[in-house]
Amino acid sequence: MKLFSCDEFVLPLPEGHRFPMRKYAMLRERLAASGAFPPESFCIPAAATFTELTRAHAPDYVERVERGELSPAEMRAIGFPWSSAMVERSKRSSGATIAACRAALADGVAANLAGGTHHAFYDRGEGFCVFNDMAVAARAMQAEGRVDKVLVIDCDVHQGNGTASILSGDDSVFTLSIHGAKNYPFRREVASDLDVDLPDGTGDAEYLAALDA
Repeated sequence: MKLFSCDEFVLPLPEGHRFPMRKYAMLRERLAASGAFPPESFCIPAAATFTELTRAHAPDYVERVERGELSPAEMRAIGFPWSSAMVERSKRSSGATIAACRAALADGVAANLAGGTHHAFYDRGEGFCVFNDMAVAARAMQAEGRVDKVLVIDCDVHQGNGTASILSGDDSVFTLSIHGAKNYPFRREVASDLDVDLPDGTGDAEYLAALDA
């Protein structure tokens, strides 16, 4: 099983920043220490290309991200300070999901240890998400002729609003988001093909039953 990680491409954050960037390296280290995966399972992905990114994002947005030309308001919505390292890491995160999809189709299963950037929209980022790796990868697999249809199962506590928006109206991709009903985003701009809203305090059994259904 191939596991793609990009935690060596560290996004520099100011002291006290609330995003737990260290979690990605901790996950990789824990999996490596488990003994369940040989060293060759761990792979560093290539960065997503401009062509791959712009199948899901506005070319102007991608170019402005790369050049550091997003407005202060746009950067506040993303939640990170701009840096070339931020750009590189964001490209690698999307590249990791593309690579994981290719590997899964070849081997049966694979994972990106640092994906899930589901709050990035076609022409903007938000919620610590610059590029939407799931939409980018779905479009890449279709463009490469590997699949016709894609199912996105989003199990984050937050609704996958960016993914739903980018892929809205595309009958070849079905988006399912199971999330906390009262969690971010607090104002729902767009619906997934299927949104499953769970109340605060939902336990494991109830969660798994809802997901299974």
